[in-house]
Amino acid sequence: MTESPAQSANSDEDPIWVLSGPTAAGKSSLALKLAEADGLEILSMDSMAVYRRMDIGTAKPTAEERAQVPHHLIDLVGPDRDFDTKQWCEAAAEAVAEVRSRGRQPLFVGGTPLYLMAFFKGMLEGPAAVPEIRERLLNRERENPGCLHRELTDRDPAAAARIHHHDQKRLVRALEYLEITGETISSQRQHFDAAGWRVPCRIAAVQREREELHDRVKARTIAMLQAGLLGEVEAIRDSCGFSKTAAAAIGYAECLRFLSGGYKDTEELRNKIRRHTHGLIRRQTTWLRRIPEVEWIPPDTDISGLRTRFAPARG
Repeated sequence: MTESPAQSANSDEDPIWVLSGPTAAGKSSLALKLAEADGLEILSMDSMAVYRRMDIGTAKPTAEERAQVPHHLIDLVGPDRDFDTKQWCEAAAEAVAEVRSRGRQPLFVGGTPLYLMAFFKGMLEGPAAVPEIRERLLNRERENPGCLHRELTDRDPAAAARIHHHDQKRLVRALEYLEITGETISSQRQHFDAAGWRVPCRIAAVQREREELHDRVKARTIAMLQAGLLGEVEAIRDSCGFSKTAAAAIGYAECLRFLSGGYKDTEELRNKIRRHTHGLIRRQTTWLRRIPEVEWIPPDTDISGLRTRFAPARG
């Protein structure tokens, strides 16, 4: 395992606060209240908020919210660029160090558990990429869409359960890892289950009932499409284009398919986005429930309740 880039930003500081939870749970509103009350700065822990111009479908904080509380790790690269977990961890370590250098404290907020685990537990170094293997796998996917996810489901079901079937980058990496090492990539993630953290943290996650989450996803999907998500996707597609990673983002992948004639109407588009978002919520919740240190909180938790979860009284 390589040393986490977070360690260089941590030294002997107090544990870093993390507010997570599944998509549409209400993390952002709680984070804004806490950050404003306690003078914290928000570090986005969202794998798709790193892309510039991808604003509507990622539910980025508004200009007013960014003026209210400083935000970091948003709009780092163009949508035509790939951006991986290692790059995010490096950027996050720099952001933590910069925030603390000014006497402020960071608050990580987002629903990408892989970022959480990689930053605070550390990452494993895998074998180098083999372009020939990757190209062969991508060609197979182009000829038979969905075949990579089906193969990974057969060969490494634990990894397939965590990877969206549109996420070609991670599907290719998982199958490439299998071919090179003969081992599953999920088996190499066992260090995430080890006790303790390489970088001290306290984690709270917002919890809602399943049906309530589904209702919120429905309303959110309608609102995003009404706000111009299709136009946003079309403008990016027709200018710089999307990287494979960015194109796999839920909402964007479906809109791209709709624009290419893949769905019969906007109702089918809405339903596909909702269904895939529900799948994302299941994966996020599964990840978080495997972390025993997570404190699950209701969405109406007040400021004092949040403080108690993050900085419990010492006896």
